[in-house]
Amino acid sequence: MALAAVASAQQLTQLLAQTNELSTLNSLLGQNPAITQMLAQMRDITILAPNNRAFENFMRANPGAAQNPQAVTPLLQYHVIQGTVMSNQLTRQPVFATTMLRQPFANVTGGQKVELSLMDGRQGMAVSGFKKMSMITKADVRFDGGVVHIVDTVLTMPASISRTSVDMGWTSTAGALTRTGLVGPVDSANDLTIFVPNNAAFMRIGGTAQMLQPQQLAGILQYHAVGGQVLTSRDIQQAMATGGSVTIRSLTGAPITVTMQNGRMFVNSARVVMADVLTSNGVIHVLDNVLNPAAAQAQPNPAQATQSPVFNGAQGSSNAPFTEGINPTTTIVPARNTINAGAYGAVPTAAVMGLMGGAAILANI
Repeated sequence: MALAAVASAQQLTQLLAQTNELSTLNSLLGQNPAITQMLAQMRDITILAPNNRAFENFMRANPGAAQNPQAVTPLLQYHVIQGTVMSNQLTRQPVFATTMLRQPFANVTGGQKVELSLMDGRQGMAVSGFKKMSMITKADVRFDGGVVHIVDTVLTMPASISRTSVDMGWTSTAGALTRTGLVGPVDSANDLTIFVPNNAAFMRIGGTAQMLQPQQLAGILQYHAVGGQVLTSRDIQQAMATGGSVTIRSLTGAPITVTMQNGRMFVNSARVVMADVLTSNGVIHVLDNVLNPAAAQAQPNPAQATQSPVFNGAQGSSNAPFTEGINPTTTIVPARNTINAGAYGAVPTAAVMGLMGGAAILANI
């Protein structure tokens, strides 16, 4: 774990002024007095404070951002956690802390989340949008309103589901959302949990999938979504702690069964190959198989590295389907890929289901 810093309870402005490696953060706050005043009045908060090198790298990648208050304000809000989180509270098991980032930049009830845990059981880290990792280099710097942890990378605000899918390489899902007209409804929903098949999963049924009518494809996509709740891997594991499995309801109303077998998480028969990708309105878990609402009882074979398709007689394709015209806006390298480890305003889930042509049924865990 990063060495804990011992400091007396001083004002935040004093702490920043006296900490050389936070001079850039201090300068940015000085240019945004409204945020500075808000932080000075708050109590029981945790600030993930990027050091000077972190901001230098961020500004090189985002020239002009520092002079844009509309960009700086929400970014700084995302670095402020509600509640005091000390370094000795962090474990290998991730926790999802609630930040000060809210609408219109986050359609998550209570505020956007950031993942906190220990890497290799030793050093604290925060994981933000696109699984971007920020390591804690100095922990537990106290001030009169809470605690500061200095981090080596500026957090990335979670983006919409469609943009996250594109930039993380799940372009078949992004293209399928486009083909069915679901980009707007999905990106604007509140508190959405999405199970996203990766491109390899779509390729295994690609020939058949491309023959589906938009309404049929939309029904399959809706089966991959749970409305009204942001279900992280921690939430799901806690719900299944006593029974070894948990059943949740998709947006179609059909059940989805999540199990843990041999330390791996499965959704029906599909394996979760990447968990807890935060989005502007919820969370994504990535699957190695496309779910089939007509095969809700499909069971996994834990001995298989990759699960078999659950669409009988499905024909595969040599290229990822639905990807024509879907191009990443940037290149993202995922931080980690195992379970172990907005452009649209807020729209209630029920309204989204009205656009999708169904009734919203929330997870019953």
